[in-house]
Amino acid sequence: MKKVERQRELVKSNINLFQCPVCEQPMEKVEGNSLVCINNHRFDFNRHGYLHFLNGAANTEYGREMFNSRRQLLNAGLFRPIIEGISKLLPVKPMKILDVGTGEGTPLMQLSTLRLKYSDTMIGFDISKPGITLATQLPFAAFFCVADLRKLPFTAQSFDLILELFSPSDYQEFNRVLKNNGMLIKVIPNANYLIELRHLLYQDGERNYQYDNSRVVELFKQHYPNSQIKKIKYRFNIPDGLQEALLEMTPLHWGENAKKLSREELDQLTTITVDVSLLITKKS
Repeated sequence: MKKVERQRELVKSNINLFQCPVCEQPMEKVEGNSLVCINNHRFDFNRHGYLHFLNGAANTEYGREMFNSRRQLLNAGLFRPIIEGISKLLPVKPMKILDVGTGEGTPLMQLSTLRLKYSDTMIGFDISKPGITLATQLPFAAFFCVADLRKLPFTAQSFDLILELFSPSDYQEFNRVLKNNGMLIKVIPNANYLIELRHLLYQDGERNYQYDNSRVVELFKQHYPNSQIKKIKYRFNIPDGLQEALLEMTPLHWGENAKKLSREELDQLTTITVDVSLLITKKS
């Protein structure tokens, strides 16, 4: 079965998860190469097998080169302890999982590998077409789409878990599509996240030299007063030759005052600190 055919079948068997982003009514059927809602709004599967639910082009600076670099580091294990930490928090039963801002999809695939025996239903979405195009190439059973965080093309109370790694949030939409007693896990960087790279790129006192996530945590707690925080911190040995990929995978080097690093400076970067918090809550 071709990739686009597999994706059509996956959507067809989980059509109850999808709603039309135009009229907010349920999707009714997969007809030919299209997903069709009850008001006959149609969304075509493209040649890569994903659906594009946005009205018009996406406004994003995240391109294919950045996602390719990210995939190189993630395949080397950069986020593996984070994914393992998330996996340990999940119930031992099949789940419907939504990955917000999935990018090129590797974290979702790594979670799928850890939970292989549970046969989870996994959907990832992102605003970036280059990211989703790469995600569809991954060899695991998941469906990917281009969609708007502010207007999710999914039905109410349809997911057991919403997972969000380093992405923006829309808590109103999350609460809408999350099942009662469903989990939300948001991963955010802490002050020492990639600090070695941060301090190579910026001088003390410049905007990106330090990072403070307190406002993000406060907002999460406002929405979910009973939430918990789990911190994960470790050092990652950067494989030889992946220093430039590490630089390219993060928008840190986009800053106005970012220093242009020499090959020698990059080669001296042999380890990097990963320091994150998991913000965890359940919908009551």
